[in-house]
Amino acid sequence: MENHFFKRIVSGLTAAAIMLSLAACSHGADSSSAARPSSGSKNEFTYGLQTQPGHLDPYVSTSADTREILFNVFEGLVKPDKDGDLKPAIAESYSVSADALAYTFKLRKGVKFQNGKAVTTEDIKYSLDKAAGLSGGKILMADLKNIKSVEIADDSTVKINLKKPDYDFLPYLTVAITPKGYTHQDTHPMGTGPYSFVSYTPQQSLILKKNPYYWQKDLPHIDKITFKLEANSNALLTDMQGGSIDGASIANDVASQLTNDFNVIPSNSNSVQMLALNNKQKPFDSKEVRQAVSYAIDPDAIIKTVNYGKGVRCGTPVIPGLKKYCETSLDHAYDHNAAKAKELLAKAGYPDGFSMTITVPSNYTVHVNTAQVIVNELKEAGIKAQIKQVDFATWLSKCYENRDYQSTIISVDGAALTPRSFLNRYVSTNSKNFVNYSSSAFDSIYKKAEEEKDSTKRIELYKQAQQQISKDAASVYIEDISNLNALHKGFSGYTPYPLYVFDASTIKYTG
Repeated sequence: MENHFFKRIVSGLTAAAIMLSLAACSHGADSSSAARPSSGSKNEFTYGLQTQPGHLDPYVSTSADTREILFNVFEGLVKPDKDGDLKPAIAESYSVSADALAYTFKLRKGVKFQNGKAVTTEDIKYSLDKAAGLSGGKILMADLKNIKSVEIADDSTVKINLKKPDYDFLPYLTVAITPKGYTHQDTHPMGTGPYSFVSYTPQQSLILKKNPYYWQKDLPHIDKITFKLEANSNALLTDMQGGSIDGASIANDVASQLTNDFNVIPSNSNSVQMLALNNKQKPFDSKEVRQAVSYAIDPDAIIKTVNYGKGVRCGTPVIPGLKKYCETSLDHAYDHNAAKAKELLAKAGYPDGFSMTITVPSNYTVHVNTAQVIVNELKEAGIKAQIKQVDFATWLSKCYENRDYQSTIISVDGAALTPRSFLNRYVSTNSKNFVNYSSSAFDSIYKKAEEEKDSTKRIELYKQAQQQISKDAASVYIEDISNLNALHKGFSGYTPYPLYVFDASTIKYTG
């Protein structure tokens, strides 16, 4: 979510075993091939999506699946590339002061919004002020709360002044830049990205078209992108087989039923699937109980049975893709041990176990299937669990926003290429702390990491923060699910990122 959410959360929510992918059409109009989706035009591509977009305003959206779409509409001063590096976007260059209190950006010439209006320094200041709450409103993006002021140095230069030094602030400047005074982002989003918004019909589709003013003249390749909103994986498979969509993220069971008209491309989902435990609801207000549940669950069995062995085990909220930051030693901190789980339950005052509810977003088959495996694993430790399926909109409102749940299964992403994007939601006072984790020790370590100038020491502090989360068993971390991206052989150009995004601009029709 945070953004995936959470992939998707959360994520956010990044929203979800929120997974990314494409699937595509068949070759030309040859009736011997799978039917060409959409209109059959090489200038159109249809992507199947299993969740309904939430807020379309980039400063309000929490669903990773929504951010996946908006990646094509909005850009920031910088943007991530497929290798996980940050490259200049609306800005052509930048510099950081020695004390890390000021970030200065030189704007790229010729960048326009999708209405043809040139981007100005006034637009930059307006966007950042709005997102950081400096224009009189509330802070819309907590990651920007350290901004003290945004100063226009001249017609092409903007200086961002911070309240305190931050040597790792650049990843957050991927935040969307929008036109000054524009107030229709939630109904007709507008940015500088390769695609502009056309329409959104709930339960049906969201449509984008090629941005004729896009500053990268060789992109995008496809004129029209349609996100077809699918009810579930069964509907997705039916439409792939019937030729009404060009792309989709698919589960292993769906992949096994596809024809050879499709290429299946594996990649990481760049989100961590977790059994989130509400630390303020009994019995999960007890650390021993949370540790017991962690020992009762077997991530390896989940990866093997639910995901056909395709996934990377995780013991921390930080994705394995952030290799230098992820504390992989925690992957086996809670190896499956039912006897240890029972011992901890007895110590916590639950010698006979307890009953619990696992709330699961019904549109994510992978989460539902994971819940079914977990129910059986918990039973071995004397814990009786029941599954409650809800639609994703209800999950976002009830579980993520209102924290009204006991436990839930979701995949959580990060909105930026920094460990903070995955860890900051565990800060006690963070509004996105949907598991209600509260640890003064973690808060202290995290604060030190934010303020540390030396990159080596900063990495070590981020690892210490992960160790504290593991020690407290804030939740149960399972895996980075392998993403299967089915792309019809009539298309190419699918580009995996170390974030939960779908870059439609690189998709090409190859016939």
